[in-house]
Amino acid sequence: MRSEWEITQAIEKYADTVRRICLIHLKNYADTEDIFQNVFLKYALSSAVFENYEHEKAWFVRVTINACKDLLKSFFRAKTVSLDEVIEQADIPDDDNKEVLEAVLALPEKYRKVIYLHYYEGYSAPEIGKILNKNVNTIYTYLNRDKQLLKTTLGGDDYAE
Repeated sequence: MRSEWEITQAIEKYADTVRRICLIHLKNYADTEDIFQNVFLKYALSSAVFENYEHEKAWFVRVTINACKDLLKSFFRAKTVSLDEVIEQADIPDDDNKEVLEAVLALPEKYRKVIYLHYYEGYSAPEIGKILNKNVNTIYTYLNRDKQLLKTTLGGDDYAE
């Protein structure tokens, strides 16, 4: 683990380089700041010994690029949509869908999350299990209970699959 002085010196030397690399790859200020922190945290915890200034700078560049690539290929990044796209796709729900939406929102939180991710976002049960850090069989159980609760709330078989 490095001293506070070493970390401060590294931030002064490489902050601009790390930020520029992140902005080029990510095109997003918030993600840039996350990666910036991760890179310097990795440096603080690293015990790597550098031969010279160029070697140290190359390490920062490589670690930054790898962190950006990891973020870009992450599961959550692949499954996100920009707010602009969501606004464009948003429809005003008709009365029938409004009733279903209100019934879904009335469910307990653990069920509501699963229903939302499955029916509104289109995730499969294994994907939901990864997102919520739950067993796949638990997700199937929640989906089954959700359907039963909605069937009871909405009355009948009209809404259940």
